[in-house]
Amino acid sequence: MTWINSLKPTISTIHPRIEGNNICTWIGFKHVMYVVEEAIIDFFRQNDLRQRALYEEHGLCLEIVDSEARILHALHIDDQVRAEIDSDPEMDIDGELRLLVNVFAQRGEQEVKAVVCRVGVQIKEDDSPVTADIAASPVEALGPITVKTIDREPTGDLSKFMNLAAATPDLLDGRGEINGEDPVVAALKELHGTSMVWAWRIPYFYCHYNERMKHSGYIRHLEEAEDLFLASNGISIRKMLHDKKWIPVVPTARAQLLAEAMMEETLYTVYTLVDTYRDFTYTHAMNCYVVRDGKLVQTATGHITHGYARINDRTDWSLVAFDDDTKESIHRNLVKAD
Repeated sequence: MTWINSLKPTISTIHPRIEGNNICTWIGFKHVMYVVEEAIIDFFRQNDLRQRALYEEHGLCLEIVDSEARILHALHIDDQVRAEIDSDPEMDIDGELRLLVNVFAQRGEQEVKAVVCRVGVQIKEDDSPVTADIAASPVEALGPITVKTIDREPTGDLSKFMNLAAATPDLLDGRGEINGEDPVVAALKELHGTSMVWAWRIPYFYCHYNERMKHSGYIRHLEEAEDLFLASNGISIRKMLHDKKWIPVVPTARAQLLAEAMMEETLYTVYTLVDTYRDFTYTHAMNCYVVRDGKLVQTATGHITHGYARINDRTDWSLVAFDDDTKESIHRNLVKAD
């Protein structure tokens, strides 16, 4: 996109948030990706395209629709990281601004590249019923990436699944239902094979611009799906910590928005184990759906790779191979190729 030349590269200084610290002083993958989100918002801010002004004055909503992160070095509490953002020379997708984010952290006397993340951004015209009486007004510089609705290509053919009715979890159902018996779950298991299917009501605090599930909501959701997968396979993170000094670690993760999911809709998340590597890591695909007019609509897709690390002391850890129990629990869920 030639218009990207009018947007200058930026450098942002960011501290990872304390919420992302769960084990020793390390920051979990979710908040590593939140650092990238903050850097993206600051990229627009430094280019005089502030998120608040875009929304309040123009009715335009800044949407991160794709993020794929590789975590090369762990981030810690009290790190002050430097995030450099420029256009992504390897990605050119019509209707999206593609950005490359490199995050650097200080380790002793040396600065290391800690995270590399490829990001896609769109600007969506506000159509919330709350503010529908005020029409969106365009910003010329953002015209090539401004859309009326988020409508990106789904990952599979959903046309044969018709006349479906979504389950309607009660407002107090909490974490929802795993592998329920409603017809939507059956359709998704037919589509994806051996998978965990999780039906869950979207709460307001996963949303933005009044009612639409946002990118960071899907990042949270990706972590929650992994926790439910482990629990459903009898793998206790606390027991691993106490008995083996093991913790889950994430070297790569990706979340893509494909369509819009709304507050209090039932989101069906299909969590599929697609790969293991030398008994050191395993990769899940996450695909999310809602039901509208009896049809499946895919709202998001993503993947996440996990391994396990042994805590050596308060400052150091090392990657470990799966033991027999962990290997058996994980491998029995692996989708076999046809």
